[in-house]
Amino acid sequence: MSARRNDKISTDGGDAFGANPFGGLDAAGLPAGEVLPRSASAKKKSVKSRSKGRVEIRREKAGRGGKTVTTLKEFPTHIPLSTLEAMTFELKKICACGGTLKGRIIELQGDVCERVCVELNARGYQAVRAGG
Repeated sequence: MSARRNDKISTDGGDAFGANPFGGLDAAGLPAGEVLPRSASAKKKSVKSRSKGRVEIRREKAGRGGKTVTTLKEFPTHIPLSTLEAMTFELKKICACGGTLKGRIIELQGDVCERVCVELNARGYQAVRAGG
């Protein structure tokens, strides 16, 4: 058997990590900078409001005994099921209809596509009418 070598580098914060690269700089000849409050600097940047994600809204009749159903699909995966359950409850109230959550698909009874589009856009989602 060969002897083990100890080629490990110490990470205990010795002299090698104690040097400050900016310690030797002198700020005496620099002009005084303007210190802006945090909110003022945020106003200068044009921040575009981000969408929470794209949601497909589809009106379906096939396989439902002739009844019309509005389905909301393709919710982003970062949205938890508890949020989708609460959203289903609130959409049922807003649209004055019944509905359910099956997996990650919200099904609302009736043709309520327009009301759902308006509500989802107000909540920050990108509502897209899919199908015909």
